[in-house]
Parts: sequence; structure tokens; C-alpha cells
Amino acid sequence: MKSKTLTIAEYELPITIHEEDGAFIAVCTKWKDCYAQGDSLEEAINEIAYVASSLIELYKEEGLKVPLKLKNTSKKPSSNITLTFPLVVSTN
Repeated sequence: MKSKTLTIAEYELPITIHEEDGAFIAVCTKWKDCYAQGDSLEEAINEIAYVASSLIELYKEEGLKVPLKLKNTSKKPSSNITLTFPLVVSTN
């Protein structure tokens, strides 16, 4: 079976997070449509990453410009992908 090649796009997603009424609110400082909330810091970060990836897909389908800085684009075989990404965990 022939392996497919995937194009991987890596964007910068600058966010600010604040706590409000027991929830963590994450807002992208460069994209007003990109925001999320969670019960924990980790959940808010995971949620905003999901929202951003969904918005990127939607914007591309609609032919709109994604307002994030594209850091890197690479092509990888789908059978063997290695990625490095930040893992944020609260310690208190």
C-alpha cells in the first residue's frame, strides 16, 4: 500500500487566558473569531487549539485569509509523522 503525503502547516497562535467565574477563558490576540473556555487551564488551551484548527479549515474552504502567522509548512509521509509541540500544564 502506497503511503500518502500530508502537508503540515504550523501556525503561531498567540493567546491570552484569564479566569472568570471559575472558568478559564482563552482568546487569540490576533483573531477575534478564535476563543474558548475550559474548567482548567489545560482544557482552555486544548479547546482553543481545536477551535483554531476548525477555523483554519473553514477559512481555507471559504477562500478567506487566516490571520495567523504561518511559521512552517512541510510535507510528511502519512505513515510516519513526528511532531514537536508545547505542552502546557498547570502545577498548582
